[in-house]
Amino acid sequence: LKRDAWIDERMDPEKSTAAAIAYLKELHRMFGDWTTVLAAYNCGEGAVLRRISNQKINYLDNFWDLYGLLPRETARYVPRFLATLHIMKDPAKYGFTLDEIDAPVPYETVNIQKQVNLKTVAETLGVSVEELTALNPELRIQVTPQTQYSLKVPVGKKEVFLAHLDEMPQWASPRNDLMISQSDYVYHRVQNRETLATIANKYHTTTQRIAKANNLNRKHFIRVGQK
Repeated sequence: LKRDAWIDERMDPEKSTAAAIAYLKELHRMFGDWTTVLAAYNCGEGAVLRRISNQKINYLDNFWDLYGLLPRETARYVPRFLATLHIMKDPAKYGFTLDEIDAPVPYETVNIQKQVNLKTVAETLGVSVEELTALNPELRIQVTPQTQYSLKVPVGKKEVFLAHLDEMPQWASPRNDLMISQSDYVYHRVQNRETLATIANKYHTTTQRIAKANNLNRKHFIRVGQK
């Protein structure tokens, strides 16, 4: 899932669900047992693999072989997950009354390369900013990115959007770089051959801002694996 100064795809329900499914399938190829997969999903595959490698025996049948060795949170998480599945399959049996599932919200998609503010788009389309934000939850500051982006708009508004796209003002940052609060920092793991300059370019910011956020001086060298 992509995360940068503009987008956090973890917040998109479709993309994050697809990613979760892909991860669960990967874990199942690794462990071959769905309850063990749930444990790894909760506490990480590394933690589960360490428990397996430390066993006195040379086999693993399922999660219950590891139950007593896992973190308490995970040991409780898996049974609770299984209990939830039972309740969902027959809620009345367990004294639950569940509401009907909300229908998917319909939308249309428009591919654009122009940076626009959602507030401007909402005013042009005659819809609320809240509605547009709900359709595009991955936009971190309610502005489309500098690269091509698939913006979701309410049904029936695609043609209106395209007709007025040229009239919409190009969004411009109030300063030369993005104004992001400390709670909105993106955390990056330094890769081989990366420098502060290449990382700054990737996140559309400056080396000075990254250095300041991490208390780095100019003589300090970043290292591979550093967060």
